[in-house]
Amino acid sequence: MEQPVHSSKTNLQLPFLKAPQKPVLTGGFLVIGLLALLLLVDQGIQQLVLFGLGLLLGYCLLHARFGFTSAFRQLLSVGNGTAIQSHMLMLAVASTLFAPILSNSFGLFGTTPTGYVFPVGTSVVVGSFLFGIGMQLGGGCASGTLYTVGWGKTEMLLTLFGFIVGSVIGAWHFDFWVNQMPSFKAISLAEDTGLGYFGAWIVQLALFGIIFFAVKFIAKKRKPPKMKPLPTTSGWKRIFRGSWPIWIAAIALAVLNALTLISRGNPWGITSAFALWGSKIALFLGIDVTQWGYWSGTKGEALQQSILTDSTSVMNFGVILGAFVAAGAGGAFIMRRVPFKLAAASIIGGLLMGYGARLAFGCNIGAYFGGIASFSLHGWVWMVVALAGSYLALYLRPIFGLKNPNKNDQFC
Repeated sequence: MEQPVHSSKTNLQLPFLKAPQKPVLTGGFLVIGLLALLLLVDQGIQQLVLFGLGLLLGYCLLHARFGFTSAFRQLLSVGNGTAIQSHMLMLAVASTLFAPILSNSFGLFGTTPTGYVFPVGTSVVVGSFLFGIGMQLGGGCASGTLYTVGWGKTEMLLTLFGFIVGSVIGAWHFDFWVNQMPSFKAISLAEDTGLGYFGAWIVQLALFGIIFFAVKFIAKKRKPPKMKPLPTTSGWKRIFRGSWPIWIAAIALAVLNALTLISRGNPWGITSAFALWGSKIALFLGIDVTQWGYWSGTKGEALQQSILTDSTSVMNFGVILGAFVAAGAGGAFIMRRVPFKLAAASIIGGLLMGYGARLAFGCNIGAYFGGIASFSLHGWVWMVVALAGSYLALYLRPIFGLKNPNKNDQFC
């Protein structure tokens, strides 16, 4: 058995890793190989590259247990801003990479990169607020749902189910919230303010710095519990079997998002695939989703095509499988029975996230990560309002038997 690394910061020994789960690894690599071959033959090199990026994203997310839901909860409940600080690092690196890519239209495979810049209106405010509540009840955000499904957390399958159903309902109501409710136009801090990409980059770096040190000040005042140490090992083995420092994952996710931008022409996204999957099922059941405003125009073509032509779906499969392999390597893959209250919270949380993501033009990845990195004002609005929704959810979680961190905990 590998020895745990001694942490001087916590003066504690991190938990041991379990032995690799060979059947999980074998099955994971077999599925990855077959899907990669199918993508190469049926869709070509671009979709194969995006599948590979999805694998790496899932691998990174699980190794660092990189969270958005827990980051918001830790900050709001006990003032621990360590994870939020990692978000600011991730966003700073992503903005630094996105700026030259977007300003110079540098893309691969014949793409012209375009950021996620969407209108700021009622739909974003309502959608991000619902998403903030949902992710605290559902036990994970969009990326968290995918990688914990790969990890084997059974309740997250219920969250994913709710996510898909909520996304379909959100697509059904999309026209009302987006086109009939009050809204401002889409605002790019780079292109619509006179700042240019360099000026907008400077402004965002300043904002990231302010938030970084603000949460550090909050932590100094509130003296929160430390983040729980994760199982790890030392040396090169840590790449494959040990937990990663959260700042390493933050940088890696930013780089992978930039590679996604130049490879497919848009940043990393997740939840549009859930709307597609659910709408295809609804269409099969006889519900004419093609009449919904969400599926108007060229977007509706995806309903008649293979799922493998949808780059977001392909990347989602990669995230799940990347996390699956990472979990197997660390002996962490396990499935369990889900208590009724947890099951209810998972489904309700998924429904709220799915619905909210469609209204808000994305989730914690498409709107928060991708939106802010694209210099879109709607990304900043999403962050603030989702925090408000998360705060309300702290009072709802105990109803479902979900515990919030408190100042008396040793770890959060």
